[in-house]
Amino acid sequence: MIGGYIADLTIVAVLVVGITALMGVITNGVGERVFGGKKRTEFTDRVSKYQTNWKQVGGNK
Repeated sequence: MIGGYIADLTIVAVLVVGITALMGVITNGVGERVFGGKKRTEFTDRVSKYQTNWKQVGGNK
């Protein structure tokens, strides 16, 4: 009886947290594409420009 309640509560909690996280990611993606305009990649372009001549680290791929 109580085990089923705890299982149901856990499932609902995981779904609520998961759906909330996905809604944030989806909303952010839609917002960037709809309202981003020309400056959508401003920050990633700037970082790429600074990292152009950096030494590669981390071993072989």
